[in-house]
Amino acid sequence: MPNAELYTVHAKLLPPTFAAMKSVCVFCGSSTGHRELFRETAAELGKMLAQRGIRLVYGGGNVGLMGVIANATLAGGGEVTGVIPQFLKEWEVAHLDVTELLVTQTMHERKARMAELSDAFVALPGGFGTLDELFEILTWKQLRLHAKPVILLNVDGFFAPLLTMVDSMVANGFVSVQNRQLVQVATTLDGIFDLLANQPVSAENKWVDASKV
Repeated sequence: MPNAELYTVHAKLLPPTFAAMKSVCVFCGSSTGHRELFRETAAELGKMLAQRGIRLVYGGGNVGLMGVIANATLAGGGEVTGVIPQFLKEWEVAHLDVTELLVTQTMHERKARMAELSDAFVALPGGFGTLDELFEILTWKQLRLHAKPVILLNVDGFFAPLLTMVDSMVANGFVSVQNRQLVQVATTLDGIFDLLANQPVSAENKWVDASKV
């Protein structure tokens, strides 16, 4: 569970503007996948973050797409904050050359810390862990625990089946039409920054009293 005190504070903040955006959290695979396109996309995103002076916040690994984007950001002169639980650090998958490496005790603490440090969230291709991070941060946004942009980069249709499932949730009455828009979709890297330049979508008031947040 996220730190309740921390997110009580965040719930009162306005969404960050693009001009004020200092850090972006990227969720992505601890493997590189079978297609070179995934690796190239992660590397190019890291380069673009560095060029724009935006700090990368990520899961702290030196493997998979995680390692690719961290290395590309660093190579471009950018700053990288990795957040990794102690047990993964002990498995020797931590990236020890990042600008800042934060070590947490649990996976839950890791996600809360990444959320605290970030002004926006971007999901690249990945596996269970990537989807876990994506949907948890979306759920927190739906509950108005934060008001930050959440963007899914649909690399060559990779996330198309997932988006079909989300649309099925809407069609069957489990997700509102408005909350469907909480996950914004980009099909290109430039599209990510176009979305970040606009105000994020606000969550529908499902249970939360909007006057109190």
